Amino acid sequence: MDFNEQNDREEIYSKPVRAGKRTYFFDVKSTKGDDLYLTITESKKRFRDDGTFYYEKHKIFLYKEDFEKFSEGLNEAIQFINSTNRSEVRSNGHVTAVENQSASAQGWSDVDFDDLGGN
Repeated sequence: MDFNEQNDREEIYSKPVRAGKRTYFFDVKSTKGDDLYLTITESKKRFRDDGTFYYEKHKIFLYKEDFEKFSEGLNEAIQFINSTNRSEVRSNGHVTAVENQSASAQGWSDVDFDDLGGN
């Protein structure tokens, strides 16, 4: 199955969420084997030089076996943002309070993105 075939599957459920200049779509779809999965799409209206517009879209495919870990990671990131004062963040985006700690001391795990490429 190629990306376009997977992308064109019938939506079983769709929940659009408007957030400022962006719209997020949470779409539930089904695989050929009738397993459900979620696509999360960020859509933002953009303008070309000639004044016409188009929608720039970024999509994430999230499968059932990944829901729990994805949810945990998202919740941890949101909690971090909500508990971090803006004054702790330097202009380059690093948090001063954790800057000198190692990733393992912060509870982070090393991720090698090359390992994520194949099935």
